Amino acid sequence: MADAKAVNLAEKLTRFSEHWSPKIVADYNGDEVMVVKLQGAFPFHHHDDTDDFFLVLKGRIRIELKDDAGVISGVELGEGELFVVPKGVVHRPVADEEAHVLLIEPKGEPNSGDPDTAAVKVRI
Repeated sequence: MADAKAVNLAEKLTRFSEHWSPKIVADYNGDEVMVVKLQGAFPFHHHDDTDDFFLVLKGRIRIELKDDAGVISGVELGEGELFVVPKGVVHRPVADEEAHVLLIEPKGEPNSGDPDTAAVKVRI
């Protein structure tokens, strides 16, 4: 492990400017650890087989959730706060101003829940 080094998340976030495009920064027990910049609203979606992990590094986001009747509620997150959306729950992250977020997802899990509409994940 002579070449082991820490991952500097702030530095990784300087390497790109696009929104809603997760960048892989590490692997963890078969999961991908990613950073992403959010601004605006992502489409409502769900993940059938996995939870969705959000940790706010900078800024504020809202996770909007739909119940079975289509009623929308929300969870507000500030810097240092996290929220896990349970699998199968329809949701969307919203950032009124740019926010930086850490995500953890199983390798290959599409960010939109649908491979046809998902962003291509790139390792940085």
